[in-house]
Amino acid sequence: MRALQIAATGMSAQQMRVEVISNNLANMNTTGYNARRAEFADLHYQQVSRPGTINATDGTVLPTGVQLGLGVRPAAVSVALKQGALAQTGADLDIAINGDGFLEITLPSGEPAYTRDGGLKRNADGLIVTADGFPVAPGVTIPDDASSLSVNAQGEVYAYFTDEPEPELLGQFNLVRFSNPKGLEAIGSNLFRETAASGIGLAGIPGEDGFGTLRQGYLESSSVDAVREVTELIEAQRGYELNAKVITASDQMLAATTQVR
Repeated sequence: MRALQIAATGMSAQQMRVEVISNNLANMNTTGYNARRAEFADLHYQQVSRPGTINATDGTVLPTGVQLGLGVRPAAVSVALKQGALAQTGADLDIAINGDGFLEITLPSGEPAYTRDGGLKRNADGLIVTADGFPVAPGVTIPDDASSLSVNAQGEVYAYFTDEPEPELLGQFNLVRFSNPKGLEAIGSNLFRETAASGIGLAGIPGEDGFGTLRQGYLESSSVDAVREVTELIEAQRGYELNAKVITASDQMLAATTQVR
């Protein structure tokens, strides 16, 4: 009975949907996190009688035919790109991206990675790094005797000193954007890697040519909508239960068939 296998694909799909929702809810407070959505597609169909086939008895064309679907399959888990709210922190090295773009990070392997998590830190050498210690490209080093730090909307980093009236320009942060940011590969720790689907990253100055601007003393909050996620969780749970009932009904029909004498 095909209904057993079809319902099993439905239960598997709803289980995957719950896993995606649970990941979204777990990252409600993750800086710069964008919610994911599970997407599905129907499986291939068994063509018992194809539409448009000529009826052998009288030569007429069948208007619809008989096509039996065989279930559902996962199609994608896509990122719902959305600007998160900017939460003020007041920290010198907290930088939020207001608009399009990613900060470029250099991994220990030398490969670039990209993030919207602007919760930056200063390591023992004065280099500006992420919370995991990965340097932000291009590298900016803060002098030990700097009294404060300023980052303007264009990404220019200035250091202030107690004995100097004018600040010193230490460097400038660039932003990188992609033609298809949904094609980036998530590697954890709020980092993404470039793929063939995302296209080649285009670097630019914040505030120019469509790039977003930087806000010092702010962090971008997660874009997860808790109410929507809980609603979808209930829908997924009900869908799972309905598919389970189909399996129960199919089992009862098979039991009735075996008991026929």
